[in-house]
Amino acid sequence: MSEPGHILVVCTGNICRSPMAEGLLKHALAVQPSPLRELKVISAGVATRNGEPVSENAVITLKKAGIDISAHRSRSLTQEMLDHALAVFGMTESHRSIIQLKATPAPQHLYLFREFLAPTAEREIGDPFGGSLKAYEASRDEMVEAIPSLVAFLKTLVRQK
Repeated sequence: MSEPGHILVVCTGNICRSPMAEGLLKHALAVQPSPLRELKVISAGVATRNGEPVSENAVITLKKAGIDISAHRSRSLTQEMLDHALAVFGMTESHRSIIQLKATPAPQHLYLFREFLAPTAEREIGDPFGGSLKAYEASRDEMVEAIPSLVAFLKTLVRQK
């Protein structure tokens, strides 16, 4: 299920933010040189049931960017996923705290998705669940803004591996 060295993106329910972030990051890494393009990206939720469909607005929002996440089904975060992750990216400080509290051991490379932006940038990506399409688009745009800094960080991490 989880290959050693994968990138793990985490949110609460794994039906909005983390599937969108997974799709966007996969898309961004696909055009990178090796070994970045080979990195597997997966997502999970800290409080979800396995098998839930992705939010319709999340699908619509990413479809506008040419990315199809309609087949995504939610999955609960497991220790195995954390153990094999090259890096873990949460959407909020609460996700990071939950992982640090529940994981034994906590992942060495645990960050926020927007952690590598300028110090003045907002670090958290709010939950659009139940919100309008505009709320989902705002979340997507916050993720897109973070992608170049994430890719740059992953380049350094892969070199260290």
